[in-house]
Amino acid sequence: MGALRAVTELPNHPPPLEHLPQNFTISQKTFLNLLITKCTNSLENLEQAHALILKTGHIQDHYVAGSLLKCYANPYFGSLSTLLRVLEQVPEPNVFVWNSTIKGCVDLKDPFKAISMYYRMVFSGSRPNKFTYPQLFKACTVERALDEGLQIHSHVVKHGLNADGHIISAGIQMYASLGRLVEARNMLESIEESDVICCNAMIDGYMKFGDMKAATELFEVMEEKSVSSWNTMISGLCSNEMIVEATHYFNKMPEKDEVSWSAMIDGCNKAGCFKEAMEFFNQMQREGRRPSKFVLSSALASCANLGALDQGKWIHSYIKRNRIVLDAVLATSLVDMYAKCGRLDLAWDVFEKTKEREVFCWNAMIGGLAMHGRAEDAIELFLKMNVKPNDITFVALLNACAHAGFVHQGLKYFVTMKRTYLVEPGVEHYGCVVNLLGKAGYFNEAENLINSMPMKPNSAVWGALLGACRMHGNVELAEKVGEILLDLEGENSGRYTLLSNIYAKARKWDRAEEVRALMKERGVKTVAGRSMIDLKGVVHEFKAGDSSHPQMKDIHLKLEEMMQEIEAKGHQPDTSQVLFDISEEERETSLRYHSEKLAIAFGILNMEPGATIRVVKNLRVCEDCHSATKIISRVYAREIIVRDRVRYHHFRNGQCSCKDFW
Repeated sequence: MGALRAVTELPNHPPPLEHLPQNFTISQKTFLNLLITKCTNSLENLEQAHALILKTGHIQDHYVAGSLLKCYANPYFGSLSTLLRVLEQVPEPNVFVWNSTIKGCVDLKDPFKAISMYYRMVFSGSRPNKFTYPQLFKACTVERALDEGLQIHSHVVKHGLNADGHIISAGIQMYASLGRLVEARNMLESIEESDVICCNAMIDGYMKFGDMKAATELFEVMEEKSVSSWNTMISGLCSNEMIVEATHYFNKMPEKDEVSWSAMIDGCNKAGCFKEAMEFFNQMQREGRRPSKFVLSSALASCANLGALDQGKWIHSYIKRNRIVLDAVLATSLVDMYAKCGRLDLAWDVFEKTKEREVFCWNAMIGGLAMHGRAEDAIELFLKMNVKPNDITFVALLNACAHAGFVHQGLKYFVTMKRTYLVEPGVEHYGCVVNLLGKAGYFNEAENLINSMPMKPNSAVWGALLGACRMHGNVELAEKVGEILLDLEGENSGRYTLLSNIYAKARKWDRAEEVRALMKERGVKTVAGRSMIDLKGVVHEFKAGDSSHPQMKDIHLKLEEMMQEIEAKGHQPDTSQVLFDISEEERETSLRYHSEKLAIAFGILNMEPGATIRVVKNLRVCEDCHSATKIISRVYAREIIVRDRVRYHHFRNGQCSCKDFW
């Protein structure tokens, strides 16, 4: 019993196997229990169990060998080479062993090897079963291997498995993901009775390729509609940003489960409908539904994007009241929410109290510091990381350096990310460095870097350079970069607006008008500037020219008073920000009603004296609003925190945290 206890408890060091008695035996059941309970989260335990399996000859037991392979397929500590070495130790593997190997290859992100293992299986004489083919269809999906998928489909028919719902569902998913919707539908029609899982897979395929009509028609004729069918429709509509239609189906559902609510909230977030996402979360509360960690995480993402600090605090309080375990995912959502709502102190508090910090938790905190212009702190935190940084870590770090103008530090980390940390720079990292160089005025170096990129520069890279041209008034380079951008991304209104802004600032009205005419000719609509402010848990939104807010009359009066006050203190409206060749008076009037000014006026009107005003804006803050807000913060003795599309600006006593470098 002592030897058996030593094995099942798996001590810190492997037992001295060479000293085990010759007649020592362990049952198959014991080994299977050992692998399931002790080896799924510990490589050390797994290696000890593996040694015992070899020592006792249980590697010949196909169920034990297959279970061992499943453990080595764990992406947290498994590797493909180890998995294949274990397979070679198994004499005459059966279908269970081969299936475990194929699934392991898929889980370890080598679908081509999974297909290769299937061919080895067939040549070995082992007959596939119904558990073999779903993984193979999945492998063909990831590998985009249509020819192999067609061959595997023919094998399914050959082995008489073409009536199995799980296999057909996987086949439909494969064909649909490869854009072969006709073949997918033929596969669906090949089964005699309608299968819910297969219909769901087909609807999902239609949705992914934007065929809403076919998806809706199939859904409507389905005889049996489970909750998963409704959820598939809702998720698909949301992914196509059809929130109104998704809401229609959501409201018609005979019953809703956790996935239904999650699909609507997460779908609204992905479509940029953050207020709607919060409304669904609030509705869920009113109906007495207990949100899961995933729903709470999605709701926190809505708060982060809206700047809804009060709502975010309420969710944090809910987590504490209900003693919900703050795992790495939920903690990261809280860190991200607090950072994006302007409360780095609360973000840091959550981060410090999180015991198990995954890399994404570190990334959220470093990214939050970067967004607030706290480059030194972001670098210091990076150097304290006790997990391996990834590509997102370096995006956050390089952005921190760019926001603060830390050129040499940024270039150092760009070089060492591959050399020291084995992280291959991607196009987003090159974009960060172009931004870093361009903002510091190193235009030649930025252009040389773009020309030397190992991949084709995308619109984000060129956009970073165009933004730097705006900052430094480099009209000549802006013309060249703008032409490239308008060819690459002709539907992005922001590119036209930025180029027009550069021309307008240089008083080149004809060129500015040409850009706007081109925009009109191509049917590109401008994105209206919107600013949001959270007051007692309610998010108020403002747009220039929109008079729908019930307090708009009072807001305009307060705004007039504000502008008179700051102009008396020396503020001169920067009319170069207006893109039309109109009179000076008209340009000043246009500037006055920018959305962030309306939001700030609302805050001063409704919040207690001295209370911090937090504004979230969907576009970059313009130079006039930036200079005006600095003076407003001094005149009204307010801290004003503005989050624009890229970063935070903390205005206090006439100064901004960005030091006018943005």
